[in-house]
Amino acid sequence: MAQPSDTPQAGNSAKSQTGCKKGRSLPPKLMIQTGRFVWTQMWHLMMSNLAPRNKVGEYIRPESQFRNAISSAPNATYPPTAGRYKLYVGWGCPWAHRTLVVRALKGLEEAIAVSIVSPAPEEGGWILDVPEVGCRTLADLYELAAPGYAGRCTVPVLWDGSTKTIVNNESSDIIVMLNSEMNAFAKHPELDLYPNELKATIDEWNDKIYHSVNNGVYRCGFAQTQDAYETACKGVFATLNEIDQVLTNQQYVCGDRITLTDVRLFTTLFRFDIVYYGLFKCNRRRIQDYEHLGPYLRDLYHFPGVADTCNLEAVKREYYSNLFPLNPGGIIPIGPDIML
Repeated sequence: MAQPSDTPQAGNSAKSQTGCKKGRSLPPKLMIQTGRFVWTQMWHLMMSNLAPRNKVGEYIRPESQFRNAISSAPNATYPPTAGRYKLYVGWGCPWAHRTLVVRALKGLEEAIAVSIVSPAPEEGGWILDVPEVGCRTLADLYELAAPGYAGRCTVPVLWDGSTKTIVNNESSDIIVMLNSEMNAFAKHPELDLYPNELKATIDEWNDKIYHSVNNGVYRCGFAQTQDAYETACKGVFATLNEIDQVLTNQQYVCGDRITLTDVRLFTTLFRFDIVYYGLFKCNRRRIQDYEHLGPYLRDLYHFPGVADTCNLEAVKREYYSNLFPLNPGGIIPIGPDIML
């Protein structure tokens, strides 16, 4: 028996071809070109709000706006007081994580409370896991502290419960305060993470590590040009390689004792293999593949109390689910498996 033919008969060839044209979708090439153009324009628009850039596409981190301090000086506005201050932090944020690590190392858990906030991109900011002081969002908290505030609402926040205001929202300031100003309430007041004899060395390393590693991974992930990305990525690994060499002969970055430099580096290294390596394209090398940086990370992780400040699953969820311009599908990777 003859089978039906897929070839149009001569008599209805023109009609079939016309019908085919009417039902045809856009050619693949045009679809791709249009899609790329639309997505690129939307991506730049979203990135301009997520990550401000300069003229060459480099990410520029805005300055923190609240820079007051807890101080034991006479007549200080914010004197050291147990139970008066609170930290607002997000599990995914490395800057907030610093404050939790110092709080744990110094044993200040009973003196300084913590409230957790979680990112909610659809609302454009952080949401308090448990509403308090009449606030549901971090933006509400900023508004309570400074009515009419129009800046960025970031974590960490060091909050003064007595005056209902923000003392400071700059992590580098807060960890110095926690190290020195709350010793009367610390379980480990003898631990000095910023000793006078090492301050010059600590400050020098902090400046280098902040620019090329702490903020460097963001300059990779948020770069909006190839040149900006490559410059940042080379800087990240140049400094990581340098630190790995330094750790050949000493246990910590500034010598034989843990300092604020190690704390500041730790929170970036903890996130590196699970987030920055893939999502931020810092994929030249994993931390666990370094001869000295890998063991150094594990050593810091096992300091008493530090592991309790690390929420690996929340870190993955908050980065991969919420940074939509970098991961539009919102798919959270299963791995990598890391040994800590």
